[in-house]
Amino acid sequence: MPESPARPLGVALIGYAFMGRAHSQAWRTVGAAFDVPPIARRVIVGRDEQAVAEAARRLDWEEHATDWREAITRDDVDIVDICTPGFLHAEIAIAALEAGKHVLCEKPLANDPAEAERMVEAARAARARGQVAALGHTYRRVPALAHAHDLVAAGRLGEIRQIRASYLQDWLVDAKAGMNWRLREETAGSGALGDIGSHAIDQIQFITGQQVTAVRGRLATMVPERPGPDGPEPVTVDDAAWATLELDGGAIASVEASRMATGAKNELSVEVYGTKGALRFDLERLDELWFLDATAPVAEQGFARVLVTEPEHPYLEGWWPQGHILGWENAFTNQARDLLLAVRDRDPAAYSPDFEDGLTLQRILDAVIASHRADGATVRL
Repeated sequence: MPESPARPLGVALIGYAFMGRAHSQAWRTVGAAFDVPPIARRVIVGRDEQAVAEAARRLDWEEHATDWREAITRDDVDIVDICTPGFLHAEIAIAALEAGKHVLCEKPLANDPAEAERMVEAARAARARGQVAALGHTYRRVPALAHAHDLVAAGRLGEIRQIRASYLQDWLVDAKAGMNWRLREETAGSGALGDIGSHAIDQIQFITGQQVTAVRGRLATMVPERPGPDGPEPVTVDDAAWATLELDGGAIASVEASRMATGAKNELSVEVYGTKGALRFDLERLDELWFLDATAPVAEQGFARVLVTEPEHPYLEGWWPQGHILGWENAFTNQARDLLLAVRDRDPAAYSPDFEDGLTLQRILDAVIASHRADGATVRL
């Protein structure tokens, strides 16, 4: 296994836009919140020299670069954090793992199963050398969702029968909203399904501990053409997606993802129904988990609001006194904590989800697309 360096663990961040900003904040704050190995923010990488230089200054990185290949082979870099569009993930992640680095890769792992399989092969070889290959499904690190997972694992909901998960946004409602890489199949792989639907599906599997075995799906592109840099351009991905999932524990789940849901800003909602209880969660109120204990007398039953800010709740040992709520960005710090602890303990298996989980999710997304193309037929995994 790689020896932990005596110096701080050096981080290279590939990408400086939305996710790059979120990950930069996590690397800035993780050492203040948690007892983890010290890190150094060595270099941030982007293609635009002027823009990445400004990002390095604003986000507090020691250096900036435009060549990711040079950055990932530096001797003072131990962790490569990939925040690029999905079509670039495979090349960067495989090269970083082969260079002996630990890797954190934003979701979805890749744009298709073939790329994901190559990444998993590289991750397996790296794991044998003690390297961590981590997938960034950050919402697993929201304390309320981690608490929901713990309640289900402890049997508080009994047998899980039914799950509803939706992720709704409205940033594409305006038909005049312009084209970007998320609306092109060659760069994004899929639209709302892969971008935000992947989070909903990951939460279904994470909270219940069950795996998807079959899907039925529908996709819709509600605005087929949008303004591009050279005139109107076809939208080649979905604006919204719906799916029904069968799970190996016998539960049935419904999934909805849309970037056309007027009024929904960042609404990831999860509902879990079991024989002994139920849970409800909404990301727009991310410190709250609603829990119903069906073992109580009927006259006393009802959903109770749990404010997930107690020291006994997941990750709260690093944060504030009871009732002092956390925000969206804190989940990224919690994620950095878990990665650094896995690196410190030389235990790649301690971090979840990993690249193999990403491959499993990619196959589910592809099954939804295949079902849509087969007029909603069931596709088994």
